[in-house]
Amino acid sequence: MAAVAAATRGWRLLVLLCTAVLATAGAPQPPNIVLLLMDDMGWGDLGVYGEPSKETPNLDQMASEGMLFPSFYSANPLCSPSRAALLTGRLPIRNGFYTTNAHARNAYTPQEIVGGIPDSEHLLPELLQKAGYTSKIVGKWHLGHRPQFHPLKHGFDEWFGSPNCHFGPYDNRAKPNIPVYRDWEMVGRFYEEFPINLKTGEANLTQIYLQEALDFIKRQQMKQHPFFLYWAIDATHAPVYASRPFLGTSQRGRYGDAVREVDDSVGKILSLLRNLGIAENSFVFFTSDNGAALVSAPKQGGSNGPFLCGKQTTFEGGMREPAIAWWPGHIAAGQVSHQLGSIMDLFTTSLSLAGLKPPSDRVIDGLDLLPTLLQGQLTDRPIFYYRGNTLMAVTLGQYKAHFWTWTNSWREFKQGIDFCPGQNVSGVTTHTQEEHTELPLIFHLGRDPGERFPISFVSAEYQDVLSRTTWIVQQHRKALVPGQPQLNVCNQAVMNWAPPGCEKLGKCLTPPESTPTKCLWPH
Repeated sequence: MAAVAAATRGWRLLVLLCTAVLATAGAPQPPNIVLLLMDDMGWGDLGVYGEPSKETPNLDQMASEGMLFPSFYSANPLCSPSRAALLTGRLPIRNGFYTTNAHARNAYTPQEIVGGIPDSEHLLPELLQKAGYTSKIVGKWHLGHRPQFHPLKHGFDEWFGSPNCHFGPYDNRAKPNIPVYRDWEMVGRFYEEFPINLKTGEANLTQIYLQEALDFIKRQQMKQHPFFLYWAIDATHAPVYASRPFLGTSQRGRYGDAVREVDDSVGKILSLLRNLGIAENSFVFFTSDNGAALVSAPKQGGSNGPFLCGKQTTFEGGMREPAIAWWPGHIAAGQVSHQLGSIMDLFTTSLSLAGLKPPSDRVIDGLDLLPTLLQGQLTDRPIFYYRGNTLMAVTLGQYKAHFWTWTNSWREFKQGIDFCPGQNVSGVTTHTQEEHTELPLIFHLGRDPGERFPISFVSAEYQDVLSRTTWIVQQHRKALVPGQPQLNVCNQAVMNWAPPGCEKLGKCLTPPESTPTKCLWPH
């Protein structure tokens, strides 16, 4: 750890020195940062990860020119908590993107949720301003839709996209369609000014988002400004969509069409960086917010490769993500790193690239990956898997210990909602919440990536892993200060309709006179 810390300090000093020298010469330093965040894309969706149709040539080439991470994780098996973790470098349990309503419940921000990213959190674009960056988000924000949670109030200079996913269409009376914004101005709504044909899957949104990215890069290059582009598109989130030239072109159906258009778009972004002569001054990272949504498979969901289950679960398929780092001239080509990585590392690594230090007044869970990216170093660190405010599992090295197992409820399962279709592992993929805190289920992910064969409780291997895991979890819980939960409360007045289950719950609170009626979110 001391060697890693020294290497990190040395790199920061080098970045600061280079920035000072190059600023004098008028060169755009520090490096540009481009984070490409997909929505519900699975670990097994790219050719470089073994997808048999091999329909992602640009992303495969990106991996061949950079570094591939086979063991990279989201911070949550659901969209908005994972995005909050990326931009704060902190687990959702710390930054408030979780719920305490019922045990181990996932929670997110549909229109009726009134919470969002707290002002007390320092987001990446806000901190990058100190190093002269101009920042833009393209696509899905998902950190709150009320005015105080707007991206431009949290460090971004530009925004084109939506506060939520492209759900709908709705009736636009009792429940309006979801808005699309350019900065502060609402420029239309999904299914209206921004049409999505649910029958054919045709939508031009990915092309619009691509053009927004290309135009932003060109403008910042002309201004000689370092920039941060957060390209958070949602074509691979059900209902999946693609533009007409890509529809019907994939062996994988409509979901594959969406992936092919994403791949083509990433290729165009990397080509522009090369053509502008700024590829060697641009750090690009590609990943996803959570695993493939198998509940939407096979037509509307992706592949998690050999891993168990998918989105909404804390099995590997729910949180292990595709991940590629690209920085020509700095990251040696064709590398594969077995560093345990996290989406929160993008926060810390981006600050390091900018010559900045993370905030010192709070716990930052993200690791600086520069020693890994530039020198191939590996750092021991745990990966924590949360659902709601419940620690479900932890991974150390190749070992993963489950303290709780659960897919989804019997009620949902009987309605046809299945987070693990075709993957029934007795005693593991349970539809009741099973506690294993005294004797966790432990798997060796190298030998058993599908989490099918728990290590014997009586083995020396189990006892060794248990002792190490117990200590790590004790230290984690001892230092944990949960943030104020942002996803507990729904507001029936926000959309002028009652969220499913609110009437049945019967637990509406009596708010201050100036606040509309609130209802505890039951899911």
